[in-house]
Amino acid sequence: VQLQASGGGLVQPGGSLRLSCATSRRIRSIVTMGWYRQAPGKQRELVAVIGRGDITNYSDSVKGRFTISRDNAESTVYLQMSSLKPEDTAVYYCNLKVAVFPREYEYWGQGTLVTVSS
Repeated sequence: VQLQASGGGLVQPGGSLRLSCATSRRIRSIVTMGWYRQAPGKQRELVAVIGRGDITNYSDSVKGRFTISRDNAESTVYLQMSSLKPEDTAVYYCNLKVAVFPREYEYWGQGTLVTVSS
């Protein structure tokens, strides 16, 4: 399975961006789809994840500003980012976890750069 992330770019503080991550094929048995980010000199961190039943979980730093959603038919996940701050600058990676009994598999996209700067 390959993940293709897109939508990154340069945006001014307070602006918005929408990231998309598409899978190379329709996936069954998705456990979660999500977004992580890694800023320069920092460890990769969870941004948001969406699981079965569309249950979502967000990092405290993005709650109220970012919204994760997905298109189950296309196995695509989105991240709508609003009220962006300079500290949101990072490479954003999409993540997919799939359950194929008895194991769980994890996949990563290539990353898309988000730069928040005036």
